[in-house]
Amino acid sequence: MTFTYSNRITNLSESATIAISTLASELKAQGRDILSFSAGEPDFDTPEPIKVAAKEALDSGYTKYTPVAGNAKLREAIAQKLKRENNLTYTPNQILVSNGAKQSLFNVFQAIIDSGDEVIIPAPFWVTYPELVTYSGGRNVFIPTTASTQFKLTPETLSKHITKKTKALVLTTPSNPTGMIYSRSDLEALAEVLKGSDIIVIADEIYEKLIYEGEFVSVGAINSDMFERTITINGLSKSVAMTGWRMGYLACADTKLIKLMANLQSQCTSNINSITQQAAIVALSSKVDADIESMRQTFLQRRDLACEGINAIAPLSVLPPQGAFYLFINIGDVLGGDSMEFCKKILQDEGIALVPGSAFGMEGFVRFSFACSTKDIQEGIVRLERFVRNA
Repeated sequence: MTFTYSNRITNLSESATIAISTLASELKAQGRDILSFSAGEPDFDTPEPIKVAAKEALDSGYTKYTPVAGNAKLREAIAQKLKRENNLTYTPNQILVSNGAKQSLFNVFQAIIDSGDEVIIPAPFWVTYPELVTYSGGRNVFIPTTASTQFKLTPETLSKHITKKTKALVLTTPSNPTGMIYSRSDLEALAEVLKGSDIIVIADEIYEKLIYEGEFVSVGAINSDMFERTITINGLSKSVAMTGWRMGYLACADTKLIKLMANLQSQCTSNINSITQQAAIVALSSKVDADIESMRQTFLQRRDLACEGINAIAPLSVLPPQGAFYLFINIGDVLGGDSMEFCKKILQDEGIALVPGSAFGMEGFVRFSFACSTKDIQEGIVRLERFVRNA
């Protein structure tokens, strides 16, 4: 028998970040000395209070199904967190808990996109956005940005790309891969362009706790109009090192949309892990604030070390990220700026795993994650300098 496959599944690409990480792991298993700067995962352990809460949930027998959207206490904890920290007033029935922010995004695109709908995505972008838009039958409208605007979308360029088919705009702050933050004035200017339209804003704020410069402002907190049109995406993977726990959530003023997305989730995964839900209540409280700040301070030190070292390697250059834990390095004058060739060659020659900028919709750059030890960063810079010198 020969299987045939749907067009939508064959058009779906593997995540480039996962692909590079997998190749690096394979080389490491072969005995190669590999330094990986490709994964978007904190190298810290999950804070102890969260693990204690999980153990208590397990010991108390909290191992059964929960409501699809998440248990009541967890959704209330999320609502309180959003009000306390983000100036966003949501009720628990305006919140949906999913298996990571990635499933939250999947739910959103499946629920709002029909064939031919356009979704505006500033480039560079996280690799998953366009894949989910395409899978949902939508059309990606990429808007290139430049270092001169800190890789941020401007109101002028946004206005030029809006059409009758524009259904949504994706905003990521802090950004993956650039680490740049949209300031309050940035968001106010974009909000002015959107006023009077029916364009939905999908605000990915997963890196909100990792801020090194400036102030983090939630997209939906700009004004009442933005609140009504914004779907806020967040989770616990980056802020409290809970990548493997798979807890993400979204919040939206439209309760019908929340119910429709919960219906979708009920038919594919149902509720997320019950034990994770109990642990997440602690993760959203002030009990781990000190742990979060400790991680942030360490990331800041690593950022400064990596930026200084890389900017000393001619002709490379990098803008210090304001948040997240990535450097988006300009390699335009090395190997003709071919980012995939750069990544393949440096992995083979120097044992360094990076992610090509082409995966994020911008050639001439590579992404370097500093979610790793200081020792690895220092050695990585030595190898990077040697590679560029010999290229």
